[in-house]
Amino acid sequence: MFLQGLKDKFKQKSGEKYLKNELLKVQDLERNLKGIKKVGVIVDLDTFQESDLFYQFIEMFSLRPNAVKIIGYKAFYDKNSPYATPVFSDKDLGWGGAVENSYALEFLTKEYDLLLNYYTQDTLIMKLMTAKTKARIKVGFAELNPALNDLILQTRLQDFNTFKSELKKYLKVMNEV
Repeated sequence: MFLQGLKDKFKQKSGEKYLKNELLKVQDLERNLKGIKKVGVIVDLDTFQESDLFYQFIEMFSLRPNAVKIIGYKAFYDKNSPYATPVFSDKDLGWGGAVENSYALEFLTKEYDLLLNYYTQDTLIMKLMTAKTKARIKVGFAELNPALNDLILQTRLQDFNTFKSELKKYLKVMNEV
């Protein structure tokens, strides 16, 4: 038991070190492209269970039906229980900031025009997912490290309609929609 706790502590430290270095890097993406064609969402399912609401962005941005990819975080989950949204947890943190979850790894292989970081908890694994995701525009909340996101919205997590309208407003200003 003691060794497992020590191992988890070292994993946490190595993950924090990886995140710090990752935030210093500049992602090599096509910044001159405009328009939203693919949307990725990292959502904290412990505090916001209505992940289906993100499919409203298909209609809002006139996207293809499979253009929105959602992955959820749960502090604890049963790998044998079916979830409507693919999930990952703190148990999926590996050495050196590695994420050891097949759903998360699939999510990370894709490139997105817009990444929505729909969480306010300061959780290492969610921040690592944000840093590792290839996206032109990353949008999140003010409660997090500002280096994680390109656009920070000052709304409440539970007020999805305000978040949606503010996002659309700022994307129009940025000539993305």
